[in-house]
Amino acid sequence: MTQIEFAREGKITPQIKKVASEEGVSEEFILESIVKGELVIPCNSTPLSAGHPIGIGKGLRTKVNSNIGSSSDCIDYELERKKAQLSEKAGADAIMDLSTGGDISKFRHIIRENFSGPLGTVPIYEAIIEITQKKGGIVFMTPDDIFRVIEKHAKDGVDFVTVHCGVTMSAFERLKYEGRVTDVVSRGGAFLLTWMLANNRENPLYEYFDRLLDIAYEYDLTLSLGDGFRPGSIADSTDRAQIQELITLGELKQRANAREVQVMIEGPGHIPLHEVEANVLLEKKLCNGAPFYVLGPVVTDIAPGYDEITSAIGGAIASGAGADFLCYVTPSEHIGLPTLDEVKRGIIATRIAAHAGDLAKGVKGASEWDLEMAHARKKLDWEKQIELAIDPELLRKGRKERKPEEPEVCTMCGKYCAIKLVEDALKQHK
Repeated sequence: MTQIEFAREGKITPQIKKVASEEGVSEEFILESIVKGELVIPCNSTPLSAGHPIGIGKGLRTKVNSNIGSSSDCIDYELERKKAQLSEKAGADAIMDLSTGGDISKFRHIIRENFSGPLGTVPIYEAIIEITQKKGGIVFMTPDDIFRVIEKHAKDGVDFVTVHCGVTMSAFERLKYEGRVTDVVSRGGAFLLTWMLANNRENPLYEYFDRLLDIAYEYDLTLSLGDGFRPGSIADSTDRAQIQELITLGELKQRANAREVQVMIEGPGHIPLHEVEANVLLEKKLCNGAPFYVLGPVVTDIAPGYDEITSAIGGAIASGAGADFLCYVTPSEHIGLPTLDEVKRGIIATRIAAHAGDLAKGVKGASEWDLEMAHARKKLDWEKQIELAIDPELLRKGRKERKPEEPEVCTMCGKYCAIKLVEDALKQHK
């Protein structure tokens, strides 16, 4: 049975119980939200699934995903193992394996062994790479090749998969009409569109969507309906192709929920600041409140090397407007595979954005965290501040390297610390 089936029967699963406890909400709220399709718990039904399930959706803390994995230019199993371990330590809620080089199954198993949260993948990557190696090109892939790999991932305990079901011929016609600057920047979307145009056929993930639902239902595999036509530049934001795809995904979401399969929707992409909220509202309206999983959004194209900042700005606004799941963007998003340090910077920046959004949404526990930090600052309690900090190691390191003459203050103000001056004045006034 799937989490939706259990919820419709009013049965409290261990996953529902755990999510409700961690989020500080009632089990009934989780049940009702799952039934409505407004909340998902990505947790494959096989014993290989996530040891630490999480809830993604309305009324819950905004979650953060870390992308790791190999490329054809960088195949390093130990490095990806360290990235998985670092993702856990830095506070990522989920990981997606985007590997496109080496033994992809091995990378997937390494991540599962070193990260306790949900694992996501993009099966089309492995399908395309296998066919390219065996037959010499993307165009030789068959629908059976795609679905075979999807089921392989499901059997391996993957909890959610990105499937670009909305990359349809209809959406492509709008892409042609629009005259985009950057065309298609989604790797999965590009793979599928290349195959579709070469074979003059509809996207198999759309044409045979019921076959996908059969696999997802059997393994309680959460479908993350991917945004293959997401804008890759500010000039292409919120255009006809993007919205046509979103309309299609909303329809597919309804079909999946009717089949008792969990669904979330992926979103843009490069979006200017003033369009971020509108994009979230559109997704919620067109997709009947489905959990929204956004990449960034990246709010300007001009900052390669600093895209953890451009995406955190967009992510904070998106989260505050109702986005439920933020995919981190690292400083090297438009440069190359991230280093260990860049993985951490991406996770921390995205966690800050998620928390800022939670404050705006009034998510339970968000303002309490800030208030506790404020009290610790008022008391000049540095150990408590370190404990509460989103990156405790950085704060502890900073205190150690920049020691003030008076230990209770910091070197920013030294003996002229405003908090200390006022506290001393108030004591004398009494």
